[in-house]
Amino acid sequence: MRNIRKNQGYSILNITGLALGITSACLIFLWVENETNFDSSIPDQERVFYVPINQKYKGEWQTFHASPGPLAAALKKEIPEVNKAGRLVNANLLFKVGDNIINSNGHYADTDIFEIFGLSFIEGNAKTAFENLNSIVITEETAEKLFGTVEGIVGKSIFVNNSPPLQISGVIEDSPANVTYKFSWLCPFQHYSKENSWTQTYDNNFVDTFVKLIPGADRIAVDNKVRDILPLLTQDNKQEAFLHSSKDWHLRSKFQNGVIVGGAIEFVQLFSLIAIIILLIACINFMNLATARSEKKANEVGVRKALGSSKKILIAQFLTESMMTASMAAGVAVLLLYLLLPYFNNLVERDLTIGFNEPAHLIFLIGITLVCGIFAGLYPAFYLSSFKPLDIFKRINKPGGSAVSLRKGLIVTQFIFSIVFIISTLIVFLQIQHIKSRDLGFNKENVVQIPVNGNIIKNYNSIEEDMFALGLVQNVSMNSSEIFSSGSNGSGLSWQGGIETEDVLIRYRWITSNFIETLGMEIVEGRNFSNNSRNDSLNIIITQSFAKLMGPGSAVGRIVTADKNYTVIGVVKDYVYGDIYGPSQPVMFLSGLDEASFLYVRLKPGIPQGMVLGSLQKVLKRHNPAFPFEYTFVDRVFQTKFKREILISKLSQIFALIAILISCLGLFGLSAFTAEQRKKEIGIRKTLGSSVLNIWRLLFQEFLFLILIAIIIAVPIAYLLLSQWLQGFAYRIDMNFWVFIIAGAIAILIALLTISFHAVKAAKNNPSNNLRTE
Repeated sequence: MRNIRKNQGYSILNITGLALGITSACLIFLWVENETNFDSSIPDQERVFYVPINQKYKGEWQTFHASPGPLAAALKKEIPEVNKAGRLVNANLLFKVGDNIINSNGHYADTDIFEIFGLSFIEGNAKTAFENLNSIVITEETAEKLFGTVEGIVGKSIFVNNSPPLQISGVIEDSPANVTYKFSWLCPFQHYSKENSWTQTYDNNFVDTFVKLIPGADRIAVDNKVRDILPLLTQDNKQEAFLHSSKDWHLRSKFQNGVIVGGAIEFVQLFSLIAIIILLIACINFMNLATARSEKKANEVGVRKALGSSKKILIAQFLTESMMTASMAAGVAVLLLYLLLPYFNNLVERDLTIGFNEPAHLIFLIGITLVCGIFAGLYPAFYLSSFKPLDIFKRINKPGGSAVSLRKGLIVTQFIFSIVFIISTLIVFLQIQHIKSRDLGFNKENVVQIPVNGNIIKNYNSIEEDMFALGLVQNVSMNSSEIFSSGSNGSGLSWQGGIETEDVLIRYRWITSNFIETLGMEIVEGRNFSNNSRNDSLNIIITQSFAKLMGPGSAVGRIVTADKNYTVIGVVKDYVYGDIYGPSQPVMFLSGLDEASFLYVRLKPGIPQGMVLGSLQKVLKRHNPAFPFEYTFVDRVFQTKFKREILISKLSQIFALIAILISCLGLFGLSAFTAEQRKKEIGIRKTLGSSVLNIWRLLFQEFLFLILIAIIIAVPIAYLLLSQWLQGFAYRIDMNFWVFIIAGAIAILIALLTISFHAVKAAKNNPSNNLRTE
């Protein structure tokens, strides 16, 4: 009975380890499948392309996801292979239908967009949708919010931003969750551009341009033609358009010097590798425990061989047992998947489903079960079937010699992976904290960011006055860009001092006089704007990086020539925006209110935020009644910049924990087996006076040596891998040696806690029980 219980214990450990490995692999598979299937809902996906722009600054291409308004028509006219071409301009509009008022984000678009994205009409059709410039096409979700139904609403009106109403000309199906460009509503592009002549020139990059090629078109040949368009039309050889495949929009959207260098595909590859490693650890765990039981299996093998069983039959038997264990583990994994998937979805912000009715999901589960069963059971099957009956019965060359060496090697391998996971988790966490704690050049705490809409600009002075009157705020200001965005930019400026002025990209910001004080920026030289923006209409404030471009000496008083001559009156400390991992690019602040897009309010510290926000809402409702009160805190906006890295950190922690847990399950079983093997030796040692501590040390030191070997191997591997990962950050940590010491200490502590249960139990056993002859 005792041996039966032990065998059941080993089986439970095997099933649990494999189940954790299969569960992890399935969760990662579902996530990877979702990521790689992004935009697959677009019909003829291989023929649909986005058209970004490369512009050359200081001899290097920079890629921008924006293009000139006329480009789409030019591509369709000049390149025969371009079948459809359309533009999108993002906008946020206030919709009102009866008592229903919503802020909705959508796009002004060309008619070709319907076919390029394969948008399906529930009511109306693509041919007539934009016949009227005041028409609008809305999605099912938007229709439900405004009308409570998607049927019978074509021809009805929506009031927009207190402007003339728009008439619904169609209802389209909601976009799938895994698409790059989502649509809540679409209006004719001409509705946007009819009163803005600047949209018809090549001087401004502001639209998203898309094309669909004819069937069979040579993508490379068409791309070459697209690259020639802008230099031909603008006589500017320092910019070019190019094709970016819809298959790459989500996975490969990172550009360097005009060439794709990665994107989300890096994380897909990383976590696919993690899934393989965790499965490998689980299989190693299985092999370890199976070979550890070889001595118990030896008598069975000897009897079967003596009765005529061949090696092939024994191999088939042991592989069958392995497959049964893997199948039971797969069953447990399915239960774990149903339990854990809601939490995993919440973590990765996806709506993943198991869906075993989908062939790909079922094939993956069956395939991974077969791989685990065969891979984990193959060596034990060949090893056990190779025993010789005569040697077994005579106890000659007892099985276990080569198996012991293998087990030790497998334990080392498991802990190499686990230690690399631990080090990686620590480094990723420290890197994120390092960037979070860097000097931003401004104070992000207690600052509310409010989108500008309706009458906010018109009534700004009254809004500012009423907010100060509350006694709850320190400062109020406006900015043309969101604080962390790249914002508007341009080149071709010239200034006094410095060289190559026309080849430098400069960022623009239009701000009110209190902005620098509101955000807590530091003026290192000169002065701020005055309260009267007209007095500073030809004055600018620049950042330190801009001042450096002007050469030695003070930048204050120098002239910068753009559309006008501007005088530098102040220099502020560089601040972080755009690429939060890299250095700050030059910024020029102009004094102006009309271009404002965001209102910034610094709250007084120590006052409950709920009370302040309620008061701000009342002020804005009084001066801008048609629009709902929307806000966010600047520090929360900052947090969203680390969304991907935080996800990596959390997933790394989870899968590192799973890898360690699986390794510990194996170590737990092996420590029990070792204690059982050496029970007579322990009995003799106790009889001769050894203490519990001495016995514990005897059993632990064998495994400690293996853990130390794993640490020695894992540290350089982790160092090389993480050094390469950190190279992607301009602002990064140094890998201090203490991180590796902590990781090693954690591995030793985990091993110590895992082994101690059986070690102490064996040490406390009565020696007479251990020495009793079986």
